[in-house]
Amino acid sequence: MTSASGKPSGCIFCDLHAPGREDLILFSGRTCYVILNLYPYNNGHLMVVPNRHVASLQATTADEREELMELTRIAEMALTEAYTPEGINLGINLGRPAGAGVLDHLHVHAVPRWNGDTNFMTVIGETRVLPEDLAATRKRLQPIFERLSKS
Repeated sequence: MTSASGKPSGCIFCDLHAPGREDLILFSGRTCYVILNLYPYNNGHLMVVPNRHVASLQATTADEREELMELTRIAEMALTEAYTPEGINLGINLGRPAGAGVLDHLHVHAVPRWNGDTNFMTVIGETRVLPEDLAATRKRLQPIFERLSKS
């Protein structure tokens, strides 16, 4: 099913990018945007997403691939500045067997990591515990994205 805008209705990335639902969006570029993960693995977990509803890298245009990688680079820099992680997972999951939660809209995960950051609450209690709420994460990262995207 498609909305009046031509984007598939029910796609969380298309719906979140709609006017009035941009509370999780950190930065919008020409062809892609950066959004906080609503169910983060760690503080700062974000995603870089094409504006256009595409399912794979092969379906992207050269401009989309260029901006996807540039915003992923900026995400690495912003997460490093804001959180000083000891590592960062960058990943794309294509298809359900690969772990994709959203099957038809390509996105790149960026997850800051620290030694020993595994959380027993996730395993035992099926609950995620994060010391920082999403509004605080947005407040922390958004100015860094704005500054880095201009340089």
